[in-house]
Amino acid sequence: MATASAPPSPGSHGWRWALLGGLIGAAIALTVYAPARWLAALLASATGDRLQLVNARGTVWNGTAGVVFSSGASGAEAISLPSTLDWTLRPRWGALDATLRLPCCAPQPLRLLARPGAGGAQLDWRDGTSRWPAALLSGFGAPWNTLKPEGTLDLATQGLVMEFKGDQLGVAGRATLDATDISSSLSTLRPMGSYRITVDGGPTPTLLLTTREGSLQLNGSGRWNGRAMRFDGEASAAPGREDALSNLLNIIGRRQGARSLITLG
Repeated sequence: MATASAPPSPGSHGWRWALLGGLIGAAIALTVYAPARWLAALLASATGDRLQLVNARGTVWNGTAGVVFSSGASGAEAISLPSTLDWTLRPRWGALDATLRLPCCAPQPLRLLARPGAGGAQLDWRDGTSRWPAALLSGFGAPWNTLKPEGTLDLATQGLVMEFKGDQLGVAGRATLDATDISSSLSTLRPMGSYRITVDGGPTPTLLLTTREGSLQLNGSGRWNGRAMRFDGEASAAPGREDALSNLLNIIGRRQGARSLITLG
């Protein structure tokens, strides 16, 4: 004769709910309190160690770290910014809202919206200005580590959007870089001049280099094909400055009489 089984006691599944609750709580805590060093490791991996956050403290969402620009994992060149970076990340619908505070280089916090997507990400930069030491370029390796530039770099952005998809980079909007009182270890002439680089985004982003003033005259233009920049320009010395700039002109391009032809890509 069959006997009816006893109904499960109210607490027979309690441990399962407790375990599930504990796992959910741990997942939330791990997300909220994820250490800042995780973000530093992710950024270093994504840039091939060219941009590094050192001595990162805090969490992924609110942290602080030193900033180092480097020529990569196998490169010997690196330069640190003179102040620390403080960041705040806030989730938005399908995006992350980032606020970057860098007292040495930006009078106002830099703002951007990062949107992850299939095979890449999109960075929408809020319009803003910042000032950077030209010496940081030496951290990117050749040819900057040979030129060892000094001076200031003033960057202004307008509607700048960068879209990374696989190994391609798309650019929309405009960025203007004013390089002021630039000098180099390859010339005793200090400063050599001041220059402007304008990047206009679109289906085929363009770059325009012009000389604002100075003894070293630089001019040229380039086009970005999504993977590399093709740039053609020339350098020359102002009248009476040929001897002081001769060595530099021999190095930065192919000499053609008084001019030096510069070709990249």
